[in-house]
Amino acid sequence: MSAERIVRIVAGFFVLLSLSLGVENSPFFMSGNWLWFTAFVGVNLFQSGFTRFCPLEMILKKLGIQQTCQ
Repeated sequence: MSAERIVRIVAGFFVLLSLSLGVENSPFFMSGNWLWFTAFVGVNLFQSGFTRFCPLEMILKKLGIQQTCQ
């Protein structure tokens, strides 16, 4: 699995998790402040699309995960 796919999976998981913890009608609701984490993930994805700077991708590279599918 490539680093790009792992980044997408982790980002999607974080968005779903933070929404389930931040939306009041969710059975897992803890606080509306979790929606700030959702916004953080979205902003990070947005800026990485322009700058190609992604901390998780850098970590995966140091762990030896291939960058693209072959």
